[in-house]
Amino acid sequence: MLFSFILIDKPDHGALRQKERPAHKEYLGQVAGQIAFAGPFVHDDGQTMLGSLLVIDFPSRAAAHAWLADEPFTRAGLYASTTVHAFNNLWPQRAGFPPAA
Repeated sequence: MLFSFILIDKPDHGALRQKERPAHKEYLGQVAGQIAFAGPFVHDDGQTMLGSLLVIDFPSRAAAHAWLADEPFTRAGLYASTTVHAFNNLWPQRAGFPPAA
């Protein structure tokens, strides 16, 4: 089942995000084949980070929460709030996605 992760950073934690980013990307790489989409929320300037939106396939809500608990940004205390919802993707994606690597 797909689970959406809505993860909002604490204010003024950009340096922490940059420090933990390599570990975060490595951790995401462990579930790369399960990721429907992932990327940062940004301010209207298109650059300043606000948080993250991830949609990842997990066998259960418990597995999704266990994954989030060990995620490097979570462990580092970056997030002000985290929300996890089951998600049904019903729309064929045509916009906003980078070309396949």
